[in-house]
Amino acid sequence: MPKFVKRALLLLVVFAMLAASLCGCTGGTQSTPDESQAVSNSGSDPSAAQSGELPPVGNSVTVGIAQDLSNLDPQLAATAGIREVLFNIFEGLVKASPDGSVTPAVASDYKLSEDGATYTFTLREGVTFHNGKTVTVEDVVYSLERCAGSENDGTPLVSAFSNVSSIEASGDNQVVITLAEPSTEFINSLTAAIIPKDSGATIATDLIGTGPFQFVSYAPQDNLVMEKYDGYWNQEKAASLDKVTFKIVADENAMVVGLKSGTLDLVVHLPNTLLKEVENDFTVRQNTMNIVQALYLNNAVEPFDNEQVRQAMYYAVNVDEIIEFVCSGAGVATGTSMYPNQQQYFMPELAENYQQDVEKAKELLAQAGYPDGFSMTMTVPSNYPQHMDTAQVLIEQLKAVGINAELVPVEWQTWVDDVYRGRNYESTVCGIAADDMTAREMLVRYMSDNRKNFIAFSDAEYDDVMTRAMASTDDAEQTGLYKRAEEILNEKAASLWIQDACELAVMNPALDGFTFYRTYVIDMSVVRYK
Repeated sequence: MPKFVKRALLLLVVFAMLAASLCGCTGGTQSTPDESQAVSNSGSDPSAAQSGELPPVGNSVTVGIAQDLSNLDPQLAATAGIREVLFNIFEGLVKASPDGSVTPAVASDYKLSEDGATYTFTLREGVTFHNGKTVTVEDVVYSLERCAGSENDGTPLVSAFSNVSSIEASGDNQVVITLAEPSTEFINSLTAAIIPKDSGATIATDLIGTGPFQFVSYAPQDNLVMEKYDGYWNQEKAASLDKVTFKIVADENAMVVGLKSGTLDLVVHLPNTLLKEVENDFTVRQNTMNIVQALYLNNAVEPFDNEQVRQAMYYAVNVDEIIEFVCSGAGVATGTSMYPNQQQYFMPELAENYQQDVEKAKELLAQAGYPDGFSMTMTVPSNYPQHMDTAQVLIEQLKAVGINAELVPVEWQTWVDDVYRGRNYESTVCGIAADDMTAREMLVRYMSDNRKNFIAFSDAEYDDVMTRAMASTDDAEQTGLYKRAEEILNEKAASLWIQDACELAVMNPALDGFTFYRTYVIDMSVVRYK
């Protein structure tokens, strides 16, 4: 039975809708759970899968993921679910660390000029691609120029590269990147993959990188297989596993069944509402997802182009109720486009600005010209139960102010094509993640001319504040500007931000080493059998 009465009441309200959900899936504010604490490390040994012995197929692991991997070009990967897998195959001049910083990878070190406009990288000796060829300065220049748009009519594949004025080789082992405007944050964008020269046309099928694992095969809507790369440059941190299979399993309950049957050894991003299903038989780690889940509104279509309508909807919503229902109270309310692990920039006070007030919501709707409410659609990727469940609760809450929302579940690729890329939607529930730990990554998508702005938000003050923030080389000034940008988004109710949802990483007890990152990463190089 649910722990809290409020959640029980919500279950009664939405149970019928959840049962009829097309996705076939089921299923306040507190601090971020300590990632160092294991919820369980039990040894009840229900089957051979949890015996602690190596599986009969050898030193291999099968990982359950919910999202299909539709575009495997590492410089074009649009979604966090793809990037977290490709992290194991590709590396940039630098790569992400668990604490959110970056550490040298293909480059051994770098220097930043005093004016913050020129980065000089020294390439590491002995780095090879998975085809056995040594990484050269020409490969690096080609990769970076491709990120800057050399093969895309000048449109950058990595948005931060719009600030690049030149990329040049200096001798056989150095690359100099000159920026149009100084930026101390640009280093974080250089996790962008280094790939072999002139491989752009085939990189999505060949997947030749420099990471600890090399690509073996990909079966759409089924799996991606990779194996240990014996020639990895950093043998001290070489992979322990010989083979990893990422298995696409859209249904959360099927993931639990897979864990119990032994067909899955590790599942990441499992909703914490399933804790009781797994806590006695598996090693379970709990953390927040490092995303910002929200009801994202298309600001370019009526009535969401009206600020009062958006504010009214926010007042109609009870965020704590959603967190209780969807995450058993373990999520963290955000209030703007920033998640808690972005500690320097996170403003928890913004989550207090839109406490549920039905009468105020109705008043704002009347002022906006919608005294009787209106009808709308919510297009939601059906393979993410937490987003589907959140949408169900939102629909019930919005009814109280006369807003009738229809849930439109769609397959993941349809969502990417129609909602994210096509902008052909009214509203959606999803989670947004950052490529790195800069505030820029979470906020730039609300700038009027940014290609990631699928929300179609446009505000002159916001654009000005963000432009000044990105150009600042003073840390305190930059942080203040980014926080002002967050306040503007909250004041304008550009989206209805809900939470950084809680999630579980569930492992076969024979495994060890899984590490949460502050960005979306599944680092299989640290996972090993005990």
